[in-house]
Amino acid sequence: MKQKYTVRPIEERDNKEIERIIRSCLVEFGGDHDGTAWADPMLGRFSEVYSAEGARYWVAEDEAGALAGGCGIGPLDSNGLCELQKMYLVPAARGTGLAQCLLDGALAYASQRYERCFLETLESMTAAQRFYERNGFIRIYEPPVKTEHYACGVRYILKLQKG
Repeated sequence: MKQKYTVRPIEERDNKEIERIIRSCLVEFGGDHDGTAWADPMLGRFSEVYSAEGARYWVAEDEAGALAGGCGIGPLDSNGLCELQKMYLVPAARGTGLAQCLLDGALAYASQRYERCFLETLESMTAAQRFYERNGFIRIYEPPVKTEHYACGVRYILKLQKG
């Protein structure tokens, strides 16, 4: 039987579990070091961080109420640029359509507020790169802005369609 997930905005009670999921994924893909989300001091405070204007973070939970992952949108500059941030799923949730559901929701939110969406990922996350490319993201080699994630060597951008 296929697992069903509920996607909802992050709540304070989710902070530690989503941090655990992100750190677990970073270990899995060799990103457990400076220059990645690993070193982000706000990792365990998403309910607070993503309550700011123009920012949101969504989590997905399974039928038993366990978190399976999440993703966020945050502003990057005043020129209509946002970033798809901290999109990670537990291994059991990959390939289920959950990533598409999360991305669709995040981009719908972003398209109401921004013109372009940027993201950074690790070279080792090849399935994620294919996923982003299937969703219209174009690989770029120079970031439009400088971020703290200097170890994330793969970058993409998407022109958002007003919806």
